[in-house]
Amino acid sequence: MLKTLNYILQANEFLRLPKKMRRIVFYSEGKNYWPLFKGLIDGILDQSDLNICYITSDKLDPGFKYSGNLFKSFLIDDSYVRNWLFKNMQSDILIMTMPDLNNYQVKRSKYPVHYIYLQHNLMSLHMSYRQGAFDWFDTVFCAGPHHVQEIRCLEEKYNLPQKKILKHGYARLDSIIKHKQLKKVDTSSTHALFAPSWGHDGAIEMGLGGQVVEKLLSFGYKVTFRPHPETLKSSAKIINKIVSKYTENKMFKYEKSVSSLESFYQSDFMISDWSGAALEYSFGLKKPVIFLDLPKKINNPMYKEIDIIPLEVSVREDIGVVTSVDQITTSLINSLPYGQVNPEEYVFNIGKSDFYGVKYILKMTDDLKNKKSE
Repeated sequence: MLKTLNYILQANEFLRLPKKMRRIVFYSEGKNYWPLFKGLIDGILDQSDLNICYITSDKLDPGFKYSGNLFKSFLIDDSYVRNWLFKNMQSDILIMTMPDLNNYQVKRSKYPVHYIYLQHNLMSLHMSYRQGAFDWFDTVFCAGPHHVQEIRCLEEKYNLPQKKILKHGYARLDSIIKHKQLKKVDTSSTHALFAPSWGHDGAIEMGLGGQVVEKLLSFGYKVTFRPHPETLKSSAKIINKIVSKYTENKMFKYEKSVSSLESFYQSDFMISDWSGAALEYSFGLKKPVIFLDLPKKINNPMYKEIDIIPLEVSVREDIGVVTSVDQITTSLINSLPYGQVNPEEYVFNIGKSDFYGVKYILKMTDDLKNKKSE
């Protein structure tokens, strides 16, 4: 009850701010999304005198503790208070990585707000997301050409109003490339990163997590186990069982936070299923991926109505191999392909996504101000 009261107080504090102080608002579901927002926030603060409000549903979000003269953060829940606040939101622009706006609990404001969707992975928009996940956004920041094509096809197929599109890029990939190391710090043994996705047909949910870890350790490899945050919520017992079994093994490491990229740099290859992290890993570091041969991650059963092969399907065999757990061998691992793709073919503005994102947000804010003054 006390927490809820505090959330209500935070929401009211936000709404009591002068309008000029809440023209630009970011909403974050949690700490793992901060790396996607930080560059945009820094750029806006550096290049303008505009205030920024940052609303998060996670007290561990670095954005909640971020400081700046024109920056103010607020902590709310991810349910009733948030949903009420969104319905009563008064700002010029709201930037978020959460899809399904207006389709479920989170509704568009009853006041005029320009909603910008910021990609939080490189996967296609029509198979792994629910039907209509982006219909209610005004602008979609697209990571690559596939996103532009998919948005336009969805609009045409379902007779939707045409959204504004920014050929943006992807900040997480920019960061991976910028900070990558030329060689591993520890080269004493082969290092495998096991980073599956989440969902009913995910590797962990289907009971394959322990098998994968056991097999890799039996090869004498170091293994980093990096489950998806959503799997931590839904399959905690399965994960805890794996971690407790191998926690004393010096060759095993459990990485709970996906905001860290250390395991990306230290590992030699990744094992995944349908995780978007596999695309980031391959495009950013040109390292190979073993994809477990599991059912596609389909959150939209109608995805085939859009005649586009999802990127996560079309690129699989270009960046790695598809196989079952039983068929993973040291000879297969030793023959994995490295550096088979050019990320610039798939992603816009590599190394410059924040620059273009900031430029768009500042212009949109200015345009909306001029429109109101007409």
